[in-house]
Amino acid sequence: MTHHLHKPRHLSIFNSGQNQPTLVVVTPVFEDTESATLMFAQLAATCGLGTFVVAVDDGSVRTPLPVAALKAAGLAGVVLQLRRNVGHQRAIATGLGYVADVLGNRAPTVVMDCDGADLPSTIAVLLAALEDADADIVVAQRRSRIETLRFKSFYLIYKLLFRLLTGRAISFGNFMAMNPVALNRLSAMSELATHVAGTVLLSRLRWKTCPIDRGARYAGASKMNFVGLALHGFKGLMIFAEDVLVRVGAACAFVASLSLAGVVMAVALKSIDYATPGWFSVALGILLLVFLQTGAITLMTLMLTGVVRSVSPVAPDYRLLIERVLEA
Repeated sequence: MTHHLHKPRHLSIFNSGQNQPTLVVVTPVFEDTESATLMFAQLAATCGLGTFVVAVDDGSVRTPLPVAALKAAGLAGVVLQLRRNVGHQRAIATGLGYVADVLGNRAPTVVMDCDGADLPSTIAVLLAALEDADADIVVAQRRSRIETLRFKSFYLIYKLLFRLLTGRAISFGNFMAMNPVALNRLSAMSELATHVAGTVLLSRLRWKTCPIDRGARYAGASKMNFVGLALHGFKGLMIFAEDVLVRVGAACAFVASLSLAGVVMAVALKSIDYATPGWFSVALGILLLVFLQTGAITLMTLMLTGVVRSVSPVAPDYRLLIERVLEA
């Protein structure tokens, strides 16, 4: 069945007279029908047929995700076909927006990849931790990774830079479970379309980590290359643009202060004739150049911080990206 998003909320898929889902799973899919089909089958086997799947087809052209993949697994759900490829994070944001706006369910929502990295058999671990009254979101912290040494090295460097520039530690990705309170808050945040994990840190929701092993890919090769991973990491820093700018500005101001102190010391040494020929002019020139550059960077960061604060925090309308909704 195909329909467009023009129906009111009370005509959502689960009406008051029908059974509510026990679990909602949001998963982005891009040219990966084979992996998604295998994941749906495992999802039905481990989580039961009360699971409702929101599969976001992120503008696939060669192998669009058919709704028959859900029907074959015996799962209820929808395939949201997007008008264009918008990227992994915005696809997840679109799926969460759909769940919050259309389904209106009271069941927990799980975000996971469809390629096998996030195993359906470990969802129960997240849901068990979510029963804690002090947790709105439970995120999967990777206990082991099936990755190359190069990837692990760059990921470690990224986490160190993230901690240095934002003052926050990040050690999780998109695999997470959330209650309806967290779902409604995250779906209303504009940052969600940029970086899901960063938005969780920014949301001020109560979250906890749960150690889970990373699975192996079901089929095919990953479409994420090094450039894509680096861009994803920079997007995480964009979520905390104000913090990053303030820290960079403070570092530049500190360097500018040191250079100014060096200028004063150089002048003092010159005044007491305690300097070799040519040393004073070279040292003074370098120190003044450092002071001017760091001072200019400090002023620019202050102005950029003001620009960031003026950006509207309202989340974009997810419905503008959806071309069709295919129901199973």
